[in-house]
Amino acid sequence: MILQNPLLFNLEQYLVMKKLLFSLLLFFLFSFVNAEDALNPNSQWWDQDWWEEGKLTAAQNYNVKIIQTSYSNGDIEVPSLIIRPNDNKKYPGVLFQHGRRGLDDLVIRHAKRLAARGFVVLAPDIYSAHFIEKFPIEHDYAIEDDLDKGIDYLLSLPEVGSKKICLYSHTRGGYMALKVAVTKGRQDNAVACYVSYYPHMQDPNAPEPMQVYRYAPEADKLVIPALIFIGDEEQYQRRRSIEMAVKSMKENNLPVTLFIYPGVGRGFDFRPEHVRTFADDLASKDAIQRAASFMRTHLN
Repeated sequence: MILQNPLLFNLEQYLVMKKLLFSLLLFFLFSFVNAEDALNPNSQWWDQDWWEEGKLTAAQNYNVKIIQTSYSNGDIEVPSLIIRPNDNKKYPGVLFQHGRRGLDDLVIRHAKRLAARGFVVLAPDIYSAHFIEKFPIEHDYAIEDDLDKGIDYLLSLPEVGSKKICLYSHTRGGYMALKVAVTKGRQDNAVACYVSYYPHMQDPNAPEPMQVYRYAPEADKLVIPALIFIGDEEQYQRRRSIEMAVKSMKENNLPVTLFIYPGVGRGFDFRPEHVRTFADDLASKDAIQRAASFMRTHLN
């Protein structure tokens, strides 16, 4: 017989109970927030036509095709994908900027889902252009120039029917898109809106305390309409900087909207089949339809 140290057993019990109580506290906190929100018919998620008339908004669906292409930034050739409805019509332009994992198959699926809503999507593979391995720790500021040039290339395509484009991104791509819109001044002449999933709202090269307790100052200069999606299980250090940035932007009357989806965390839009949940799918479908409607509004 193996006898367990009663002090160790009690400590384990204590830690389990502490974790359980903390989880219950978070549950009741979010339940209270959601209940308060549910009492307000003016909430951003409220659909009066559904509530009163039972009408569901029909999603626009297009068969898409993928075209391999590239564009130049000086001596750098940036391999890219053009993903668009499989016809000869013109559609609004969207630049899809990948994050730290690069432009792999899972990320391309997201770009395809976006194009299937009725957009010409340019997805540059910026890491490959600079021989950067996926999931880099440090950020190379030079690659922001490639994204800047990608805007011009997208607007030059004859199949793009909008005079401006929207920047659409996730993770570190959100920081790159923010920098290009503000620092490069593209929000003044070429970019109509900003959409990002759980973006890095801080310079990836900033010291750790700045990553958690501050946000990128460019956020306070983003004057174009912005739409941001996160899950309520988002990583603490990322969620804090996003919510701080959004709070400051709203206090400065900047046009930003933040959606927080319950029951999902980072990567809910592209998590693979073996770990994907029903909540991931619900959040993904809702987010991309909201993003599509948002971008159509600002690209008309």
